[in-house]
Amino acid sequence: MERGNRVGDTKERILWTALKLFAENGYEAVSVSDIAGALGITKGALYRHYRNKRDIFESIVSRMEQRDAEQADADGMPAGALSDMPEAYRAASVDRMIAFARSMFRYWTQDPFASAFRRMLTLEQFRSPEMGALYQQYLAAGPVEYMEDLFSSLGLPRARERAVAFYAPMFLLYSVCDGAADGAAALATLDALMEDARERLNRQLQDMR
Repeated sequence: MERGNRVGDTKERILWTALKLFAENGYEAVSVSDIAGALGITKGALYRHYRNKRDIFESIVSRMEQRDAEQADADGMPAGALSDMPEAYRAASVDRMIAFARSMFRYWTQDPFASAFRRMLTLEQFRSPEMGALYQQYLAAGPVEYMEDLFSSLGLPRARERAVAFYAPMFLLYSVCDGAADGAAALATLDALMEDARERLNRQLQDMR
């Protein structure tokens, strides 16, 4: 059992070290030798856990998919599209949506794994169609489509425009947060904007009743 734990720990260390290097230098610029060197192990030792760099990358993406779904579930929000889970969307509310937006912003800027994944995709989005598609899925078109589904489920008109207006400050503040010595000001700005959005959306829903 002890040996199994050591094997698992090494596999996990490889995953995290590779992601850190991908986030700092870009996926294409990092070699298996770079990853092994950063860990102080041989390439042969690394290959006992992963077949190649691509295998490491696919494990990172798989982990991100799992964590993304867990994050939505923890915040009581649907993890898929409106067409796939209408009941879950009907249970959503403005307050839950605002809490989820705040939670996701902190997740993408403060969680070590999610933050590194976001930085990797930001670096690589124009170098690879695959990376560009992942960037859109997690950080651009995907979140907008998700918010559009939420606004549609609330019965609010012009759901697409509302989704873009809602998500745009978050998208901008990711970069502001990245460039700041600490992200406190960006977080405070995001929280203030979310409170304004909460009041505005609840007022609009009241007016529709």
